[in-house]
Amino acid sequence: MSRRLVLLLAVTSGVAVGNLYFPQAIAPLIASGLDVPPDRASLVVTVVQLGYTAGMVLLVPLGDRLRHRPLLAALLCLTGLALLGAGCAPALTPLVAASALIGLTTVAAQIIGPLAAGLAAPGHRGAVIGTLMSGSTGGMLLARTFGGTLGEWLGWRAPYLVAAAVALILAAVIAHAVPDTTPGTRPSNSAPAAPLRSYGALLTAPLRLLRAEPDLRRSCLYQAAVFGGFCAAWTSLALLLTGPVYRLGAEAVGLLALVGAVTMLCTPVAGRLVDRHGPDPVNLVSLLGVLASAAVLTAGALGGVAGLAALTAGTLLLDVAMQCGMVANQARVYALRPGARSRLNTAYMTCAYLGGTAGSWLGVRAHAAFGWPAVCALIALLAAAALGRALTGPRRRTARPS
Repeated sequence: MSRRLVLLLAVTSGVAVGNLYFPQAIAPLIASGLDVPPDRASLVVTVVQLGYTAGMVLLVPLGDRLRHRPLLAALLCLTGLALLGAGCAPALTPLVAASALIGLTTVAAQIIGPLAAGLAAPGHRGAVIGTLMSGSTGGMLLARTFGGTLGEWLGWRAPYLVAAAVALILAAVIAHAVPDTTPGTRPSNSAPAAPLRSYGALLTAPLRLLRAEPDLRRSCLYQAAVFGGFCAAWTSLALLLTGPVYRLGAEAVGLLALVGAVTMLCTPVAGRLVDRHGPDPVNLVSLLGVLASAAVLTAGALGGVAGLAALTAGTLLLDVAMQCGMVANQARVYALRPGARSRLNTAYMTCAYLGGTAGSWLGVRAHAAFGWPAVCALIALLAAAALGRALTGPRRRTARPS
């Protein structure tokens, strides 16, 4: 893979991921622009996340059956049209419907990961995955700033329309710049299955892979535990900063989130370490980093300058550990079955998101019942569970052939 192609795929991943996050910044503007209550306008944010989960289950496995270049171009075109429809929506109901389509189709990053893993040489796969993770992280961090700033200047429709233009331009570029790869699996030539039955088997394949691949289950456990702690921290952090300990505004959470931009520099380094030493050592250091971050974050309950410094250092360490661990996990998962990388990625990412959802739910309740130290204890408990598996569980050293 050329550096230009890796950069293009990283930018595309960032744009796709950013479509999930910029609506969060303009939800109040949507409420005032469409004259609806803020809680109803927040449906836009909820629906786009639900659509994304559905897209991972329904569309990402197609990366093992369809050629990547036309699939990526088609998904970006559909995302662009859905964004255009959202920007032109006359009322909340069509905006919510368009948001569901945006979430469903903006799964390009989950198609790009298996594509890049197949194109990269085995000794450079970790570095490529790390660069793609930098793009996704940049999209996640910058999307809120992009949406909020542009929305304040030009109204809530402007971010949707600009994002639509970017998605359509990227679709045209992808259609010409990405190699036309062969799909990982094809229906049997001797006894072709009916399309509906074949598609159904493709959708249930991630469950079968979870049963068959111990290393997939191990990677899912690591990421679900760490991402659960990550989501518990960031969901509860807003309650801490806006509560009686700090009495800050919601913008303080956004400024603190920008500290995570450092991870854009760390994930390529983690990828090179995975190429050199394998994913297991990187996972081990990442889990130890999550445990250390929980200890540092505990001091955030003190308040004042010292507490803010602890929160800044702790969230930075947690972000870096989580993202570097994801690079190691994805490198391990993509090496298992080259012909099933999209289905493996579906199983892995679905487990990670389920862990994040559970972490958010538990974090809010822990904070409400016992305060911020309970949230830090939850992060440590989840990391310790994954660390125990990393230190004591069996490991397979060879990948199963496709």
